[in-house]
Amino acid sequence: MTPNCCKGFTRTEMLRHGVAEAGRGLPRIEPGMPAPAGTGLTRRSLMVRGFASGLAVYGASKLGLGALEEGIAEAATGSPSSRVLVSVFMAGGVDSLSVLAPVGDSRYASLRPTLRLLPGEGPTFSEDARLMWHPSASGLRTLHGEGKVGVLPAVGYASPDQSHFTSQHYWEVGALDPGAQYGWMGRFLDQHGSPTNPLQGLSVGWSLSPALAPSRNPVAAVSRLDDYRLSAPGVHDDMDDLMYAAIGTLGRLPSEDAHRQRARSVAGQVDGIRAALGPFQGGISAPVSYPSGTFASRLKGVAAGIQGGLPLRCVAIEAPGGYDTHSGQLESFGDDLKATSDGLLAFQRDLEARGIADRVLTLVWSEFGRRPQQNGTGTDHGAAGVGFVIGSQAKGRMVGEFPGLSTLDAQGNLRSTSDFRALYSSLLEQWFQVDAAPIIPGAGSYGRYGLVR
Repeated sequence: MTPNCCKGFTRTEMLRHGVAEAGRGLPRIEPGMPAPAGTGLTRRSLMVRGFASGLAVYGASKLGLGALEEGIAEAATGSPSSRVLVSVFMAGGVDSLSVLAPVGDSRYASLRPTLRLLPGEGPTFSEDARLMWHPSASGLRTLHGEGKVGVLPAVGYASPDQSHFTSQHYWEVGALDPGAQYGWMGRFLDQHGSPTNPLQGLSVGWSLSPALAPSRNPVAAVSRLDDYRLSAPGVHDDMDDLMYAAIGTLGRLPSEDAHRQRARSVAGQVDGIRAALGPFQGGISAPVSYPSGTFASRLKGVAAGIQGGLPLRCVAIEAPGGYDTHSGQLESFGDDLKATSDGLLAFQRDLEARGIADRVLTLVWSEFGRRPQQNGTGTDHGAAGVGFVIGSQAKGRMVGEFPGLSTLDAQGNLRSTSDFRALYSSLLEQWFQVDAAPIIPGAGSYGRYGLVR
C-alpha cells in the first residue's frame, strides 16, 4: 500500500526528475522555491540500445570527444586505493522515531497512541537504552552491533524548513542557500576531481542527483551498471565483440587527415567505452546474496564497479520506497525500511567479501524527520531526522544525543543535536582528507564529528 504523500513531495520528485533527465531547464514552480542544483547544466548523452538505456554525461559542454575518451579510459586503470563515498537518499522525510523508537521516553506513548512500537518489539539501541530499533531495520542493527554504523539520531539544522523541496535542496548543496547552483559533492569533484573523467561522480538511476551537480568537471548518470551495452543491426552473438575490437584497433591508427582522424577518434571512443563497462554487462555476479529489487541490484553493480577498477569517487543512489507518510504509515513503512536496510547490509557484506570494504563509506540521509505527534494514521513534516555513516572504516559511534521528547522546539518538533554541514565537513576532511572550507560555506564555524577510524 502506498502512503498518502503530500502534493509538495510529488511536485519535488516531478521537478527534479524533469530537470535532470530531460535537461530542458526548470519547469514552472512556486515563487520562492529554490531551483535544484544543476538546473540548466548542459549534458552530452551517449545513447545505447536505442532509447532504452544510456550514459548521460553532465557538465560536458567543453569536453571534446578525445577528452571524453581519455576519461572513460581511466576506468581501466583506476587507482585501486582511492576512497569512495556512496550517498543513499531516503526520499520523503523518514520517520526517525520509528527507525529508532523512543520507547523509554515517557511522552512517546501519548504522542504516538496508535503508531508507537511497544517495548520488546525490536532490539534495544545499545548506545541509548531509551531507543529501540524497528524490527525491519535488522540489517542496520546488525552492522551497528559490529561497530560499522555511526548513528546520528537527530541530525538537521537550526530554524528548519519543512518544505520537501527547500530542505532537500539545502542538504544537496550543503548550505542554507536557496540560490546555490551546485551540489556539495559536485563542488568536491570540481576541487579535487578530473576534468576528463565523467565516472568520478555517478548517479545510479535515471536522473542526475543534484548533490553531484558540478560547475566544471563532468559527472554521469546511468540506470544500472549492468545495463549499458553496444549493439549493431544485423550483428549477433560473439561477432559484435570482434567487430568493435577491430573498429577500436583501426580507430587508434594515426592519420594526417583531420576528418579521418575525427572518425577514428569516435571509433576509439566507442571501443574505450566497451572495454571499460563491458565486464559489467549481461548480469553481475556477487560473492554474497542480495535481496530482490532495483535498489539492491544497483548497489551490487556499484560494488562490482569499484572492484573492477571504475574510477568512482562519489556515487548517489535513492533508497526504495517513499517516506512521506502523512497517512497509512503502518502499511508501508516497515516494508520500505526493510528493503533499504537489507540492501545496505548486503552491500557491506559484498564489499567485505571482495576485499574493498576499507575503501568505501556509505552515507544515508533524508531531508527531515517527522513530527513526534501523530496525525491520524500518519505523521506530518518534522525537523531533526536520522542519518547513518556505514563502513568498515566508520567509527561506529553515535553522533549527537537523542534530545528526548520533553523539550521539543517551538513547532513541536524534535530538536537537532548535530548539523548536516558539520557532517559533510567531517566527511570531507576525515574520509577524503581535503580541506572542507572551499566546499562547505562557513565550514570553519561548525564543529567536527569523529566519523572515520
